[in-house]
Amino acid sequence: MALRTPVRTERPAPAKNVGGRGRRPRPSAAGARIWTWLTLPGTVWMSVFFIASLLLVAAISFGTTDQLGDPRFGTDLGNLKALADPAYRDVMVRSLGYALLTSVICLLIAYPVAYAVALHAGRFKNALIAAIVVPFFANYLVRMYGWSVLLSDDGPVLQLLRAVGLADDHTKILNTGFGVIAGLVYGFVVFMIIPLYAAMERMDTALIEAGRDLYGGPLRTFLFVTVPATRQGAAAGMVLVFLPAMGDFVSAQFMGGPNQIMIGNLIQDKFFEGQDWPLGSALTMALMAVLLLAMFGYLRRTRKDEAEATR
Repeated sequence: MALRTPVRTERPAPAKNVGGRGRRPRPSAAGARIWTWLTLPGTVWMSVFFIASLLLVAAISFGTTDQLGDPRFGTDLGNLKALADPAYRDVMVRSLGYALLTSVICLLIAYPVAYAVALHAGRFKNALIAAIVVPFFANYLVRMYGWSVLLSDDGPVLQLLRAVGLADDHTKILNTGFGVIAGLVYGFVVFMIIPLYAAMERMDTALIEAGRDLYGGPLRTFLFVTVPATRQGAAAGMVLVFLPAMGDFVSAQFMGGPNQIMIGNLIQDKFFEGQDWPLGSALTMALMAVLLLAMFGYLRRTRKDEAEATR
């Protein structure tokens, strides 16, 4: 009986990466120069119209005013010391509270809206997003004026509440803190809906199915699966709402009274009516400091989340 010689089969060697295929091409020096030139106009624009103006405001905050009310540069610290005045401090604290409360209310409103549109709207999601966004293309002042008409003492909102017995003739919405917050929520809620919608669009729906098997009820699934998976969108929305709400003055002017003025109204008054540009500049710098702290907190949280995701 003849013995068969076993045939050895060798695996083919993996194909070499010819021409660098599969690798991310490195930008050439010419391409890098092109991108540098493309970013130059935006850099110049920001430097001239933002950074330079911010430095000018900072310089004026150390100045004084002459007899005609015109600003004069100087090294006076009186404007910065005036920020410790209880009247200004109360306005700053009120503005901070209004902005934080507005951000929380917008978050509570935007989460179910974004969840329904992103996961349950099907082929109508684009139309629904357009229906949410397009009304905000109207001028902000026009929208706030219309909102003040709706919430006025003789407006349809209070008339409806009185008809169903939820309000009486003494109930007011305008000239109250509730009215100011209602205006802020109406003005900036879209800035919360869009980031949450984008985060839920990127979320893997298999996580929700697994969460239902693990946690059972839809509420627990939403709290322990959907909310953690979309926290970056929620954080972005909180920043996008908090920053403009903190410096807003239109809502307080249309919806509030003398006891509801915000830091934006105070700055507007110092620049245009009070003719006290140095004090208005000092208030502006204090507002910018609060906004920068909020922005740095958001960026730090974002970097932390990215570091945890890459582990």
